[in-house]
Amino acid sequence: MHVVITAGPTREPIDDVRFLSNASTGRMGFAVAAEAARRGHRVTLVSGPVDLRDPSGVRVVRVETAIEMRDAFVAAFGEDGDACVMTAAVSDYRPKERVAGKLKKGPENIVLELVKNPDILREAGMMARGRPVVGFALEALSGTEALAAARGKLVDKSATMIVLNGTGSLGSDAVRGVTLVTREGAVPRGDIDKAGLARELVTFLEEHHGSTGSGHGTTTGHRTDSDGRNPEGSVRV
Repeated sequence: MHVVITAGPTREPIDDVRFLSNASTGRMGFAVAAEAARRGHRVTLVSGPVDLRDPSGVRVVRVETAIEMRDAFVAAFGEDGDACVMTAAVSDYRPKERVAGKLKKGPENIVLELVKNPDILREAGMMARGRPVVGFALEALSGTEALAAARGKLVDKSATMIVLNGTGSLGSDAVRGVTLVTREGAVPRGDIDKAGLARELVTFLEEHHGSTGSGHGTTTGHRTDSDGRNPEGSVRV
């Protein structure tokens, strides 16, 4: 199986020295890439600017902007990708114009005009045609509101699974407040270390690779216990 993964932040230049970005470390995506490679899968990791070493056995494509990430992802997934995990924190907007050199200090207030970036997760869902697509939703909302937002994202992006998590995940070794959301239901998982969540996600891809039907949360017929876990301990959703 060829797994395509996006990771880290993007940087959207304001001028030659300043940019818009976020606090994503990329560690979740790198953990998924390392786990998939460890299991013998072919892996392409499209990463924004992060301070992490390339995982062993993984093809890494380094990018800066959302447009660069979109182009690299589409090239990898569109060619022969079998599944994708979209962990990157892609900047929603970019400056409409990039200033050459350095923007000089001037008036007390300035207006920075922004335009929307490509929605890479939505493009993945549109391209998938039965291939599993896993996305992430980091929400500042709580309880039923956060779950409703994740379910909306699942449908809007045509994803197979959305990994709902909280803002405490940023910069942490764990993913906080995880709920795994598919069309079949939602499985609360609480706080999970990133290596552990990576194992669960790669297992999910393996189980859904080659499923018939839409590929969006298609069940595989495996036996589950009442809490949503299978006898071996991974989560079925």
